[in-house]
Amino acid sequence: MTKKSQQKLIIIAGSPCVGKTTVADKLFTSYENSAFFDGDWAWCVNPFSLDDPRLRNGDKTMSFALSTYLNSGFDYVFFPSVVMIYQTIRETVLKDITAKDYSVLGFTLTCSEDTLLERHKNRGDKNECSFHWLHLEPYQGDYVINTDNKSVQQIVEEMKAMIDKAGTEER
Repeated sequence: MTKKSQQKLIIIAGSPCVGKTTVADKLFTSYENSAFFDGDWAWCVNPFSLDDPRLRNGDKTMSFALSTYLNSGFDYVFFPSVVMIYQTIRETVLKDITAKDYSVLGFTLTCSEDTLLERHKNRGDKNECSFHWLHLEPYQGDYVINTDNKSVQQIVEEMKAMIDKAGTEER
């Protein structure tokens, strides 16, 4: 009898326009018994400010949604979010997940400023392109993937190899 593999929560952090959601969507559709939760929607407020204390409710929304997916028995839960690069936010979200016996694998996607500007322009975003998140240190222990000059499929294949190998951290 083969042992069922442990559930995996796949966190994908990085700057807006770096490709988190696009890559997560492709990964999600390539794995059976998987779920996708875009954490940035839990923080979708206007005006947006990391200093707004009400955004802590977004942390709770993320924990609840991730708990629901993990407790529902999905093998893979894909979770892209800009704010998961911040240690305090990531640790708060993970601490409040009620599921047990899952592992976490974190990725931080990055690129050059020129690439980010081009992707921002191609997305048609009317907001000013910010390099703030691009220059933050990746979350300690994340795999860092530079997305410059790579297709979405190349990035997905690179990440799939790491996910399937799964040097993951127990929670």
